[in-house]
Amino acid sequence: MAISTGGGGADTPMSDINTTPLVDVMLVLLIIFLIAVPVAIQTIEKLRIPVIPAVESKDKVENLLLTVSTTDDGGRSAGEPGFTGASRGGECRIYFNNITPVSSAELRDKAFKRLDAIVKRAGGPQALMANPEMIPQVHIRGDVNAPWRCVAGAIYNVQISGYPTVGFITNPIDPNG
Repeated sequence: MAISTGGGGADTPMSDINTTPLVDVMLVLLIIFLIAVPVAIQTIEKLRIPVIPAVESKDKVENLLLTVSTTDDGGRSAGEPGFTGASRGGECRIYFNNITPVSSAELRDKAFKRLDAIVKRAGGPQALMANPEMIPQVHIRGDVNAPWRCVAGAIYNVQISGYPTVGFITNPIDPNG
């Protein structure tokens, strides 16, 4: 082993890098990455929305009902002959009032016009704020295979239209089995 004592004269600067702090920092980063990587690579693909007992809600006629699904592997929508069920990789399908298929832009427009008519019929925003029970809500029924991007898009479009409350509808289960 050799030790450099800075030989070569007192006037020459030492040009060797001190590697001890560099190694310390690299070891700390290695430990952080060893801990963080397994947490970061977990996926939510295995997520299943729970089926819970549904209670009877006091629905108002003003509530907007949306159904979110996707096309099947063959590109067919629900209601078309040969539809085999929603596919995770399919195109998003949104049904306004559970009947009319709409695009994202149509959903924004129809939801806004519907909410605007309800607000005008109630006597303006102040009348609705005085009685919060009259404020309409959006209820979304999402297909179990519909990806989150479809559901999130529907939520975004109705919230941009002015609806303050968005909820989800579940299928009722038989308590007797």
